[in-house]
Amino acid sequence: MTTTKLEIPNPDTANLAGQPIGYWSWAANKAVIRHIRSAMARVDITQPQWWILNRVDAAPDGMTRQELRDLLAPNLDEGTDGIDLALDSAVVRGWVTGTDGGRFLLTGAGREAKERTMEVVVRVRGEIHAGVTDEEYATVVRVLQRMVENTGGVKALAR
Repeated sequence: MTTTKLEIPNPDTANLAGQPIGYWSWAANKAVIRHIRSAMARVDITQPQWWILNRVDAAPDGMTRQELRDLLAPNLDEGTDGIDLALDSAVVRGWVTGTDGGRFLLTGAGREAKERTMEVVVRVRGEIHAGVTDEEYATVVRVLQRMVENTGGVKALAR
């Protein structure tokens, strides 16, 4: 006599599948960004300043203000104003310097700020990912990318 296994739906899965993705993606975004920015503020840097340091450092010939705006403004609700403010404050702090050609380069002080902040970034990433396996994280990212594509958005993260 052969028996077949009866598949019983997981009530938790059914419940979660009915939850609104708009709410949970918004709540996750707000909580994660708040956590990151709070940790960075404790070492006296903003997230947009961090982006500036990374981008300028990665460009051997530096970057122009417009290149930074084009690359980073989509990540901010404040758009180009937020990037301009972050760049100007990084200049005032001596983290980047402008050239006669309108390009911005990282300074020694900027490298020190970047190294100091990297320690925070690594720690915060660990806090955010606590209890989440790499496989689970990759699944969440793939699902969110698919939903972005399904709704006409752009999934590519500027690197």
